[in-house]
Amino acid sequence: MLTDLLTINDKPGEYPPSWYASTAEPPSPRTPLEGEVKTSVCIIGAGYTGLSTAMHLAKAGVDCVVLEANRVGWGASGRNGGQIGCGFNKDQPYLHKHVGQDRAKKMWDISIDASSLVQTLCREIKQQHKIDCHYQPGIVYTSSSEKLFEEQKQEVDFLAKHYDCNDIEIVSKQQLSSVLASDSYRGGVINHSAAHLHPLNYALGLAALAENSGAKIFENSRVSSMNIPFASSHSAMGGKRIQTEKGHVIAQHVVLACNGYLNNLNPLIASKVMPINNYIIATEPLPDAFPDSLIANQQAICDDRFVVNYFRMTHDKRLLFGGGETWGYEFPADIKRIVSKPMLSVFPQLANTRIDYAWGGTLAITRNRLPCFEEISKRFWNASGYSGHGVALASIAGKIISQAIAGDKSAFDLMSDIPHQTFPGGDRARPVLLKMAMAWYATRDRLGI
Repeated sequence: MLTDLLTINDKPGEYPPSWYASTAEPPSPRTPLEGEVKTSVCIIGAGYTGLSTAMHLAKAGVDCVVLEANRVGWGASGRNGGQIGCGFNKDQPYLHKHVGQDRAKKMWDISIDASSLVQTLCREIKQQHKIDCHYQPGIVYTSSSEKLFEEQKQEVDFLAKHYDCNDIEIVSKQQLSSVLASDSYRGGVINHSAAHLHPLNYALGLAALAENSGAKIFENSRVSSMNIPFASSHSAMGGKRIQTEKGHVIAQHVVLACNGYLNNLNPLIASKVMPINNYIIATEPLPDAFPDSLIANQQAICDDRFVVNYFRMTHDKRLLFGGGETWGYEFPADIKRIVSKPMLSVFPQLANTRIDYAWGGTLAITRNRLPCFEEISKRFWNASGYSGHGVALASIAGKIISQAIAGDKSAFDLMSDIPHQTFPGGDRARPVLLKMAMAWYATRDRLGI
């Protein structure tokens, strides 16, 4: 029996006990879907991908419905580290080599548009709905070895040469000490165009924008089955039926926006996109002078380990730290202990600091760590597998899908033409292979290889 990622770790219909949930003000639960609803587009999943798709479609006057198994932003969109970077999980020199210079440049442009889109949406959300996404510019990408620091500097030179990108600042180990009160890193770069935010507030704001434009969102409406015609384009025109416990939707287009919580809704995407878990803790509020001395200028930090550490100060002066690794789909019993270990390796001065919140979430990766865009069959769309870059890329994915539905498939085709290999093994074997890979790379991190 397949692991049900929607129920194995969390209470259905309830936000996990995260710092995000404690500082957000979600509206009362929306009504579940009941009976039959007909629409142009049915979107499955109310995370960034689904909400952005709905918002862009609704603004263009397209009738659309969103079905969410739990609450808006319940999954990774409401639990992640909140960092908005440029580019993809693979750097631009890699993309130049593997997808070609022209496509790599177009992909870079999409990623820049993605970051700008998030900033614009955060502004709209605050102005129109009084939801503060706490958008804050600046991310420092730190290097854990001299070798990786040299590679960082080479990439900065590459971006300046090929993309006229001059807002990334190289900082030596000595310079880094004025930014970060830690001796764990050999240097790094500051991306002044990158940013971070409150991810759940951002999701709630996207939902408000979508609904204000006419989209309908049904919560606690888990999809149990889909009848998607495959035989011909003519049969696909007849409408697709999406079934929930108490009702169903008839739609011309269906958008899969499930990412790590796809479960068994589509075997093709499930073979290319693997869910993995990640964990975050938040400390007690730190003394007034402490936050600025720990991390300067309200910047976020992300390191270059395979099992990534990422952290930042919150607006109420807590350190929010993501990291640690476990294997398997069930969350560990003591997330605090697991994530405190890497936190204290970076900040041993926090040894006596209380941890107030600890939570986990499920994101999704692909084998090449590039997003998986696919028109699975006629008018049946997917975007997922953002591999740690979901805040920006899932936001732009919604825009790209909405454009494709409207007839402009140029950006969608650019992304969907990227080949994706399937993960070896079946549903049972893939988590075992993931465990082996994570163990190997975690060992490399510890050895500094």
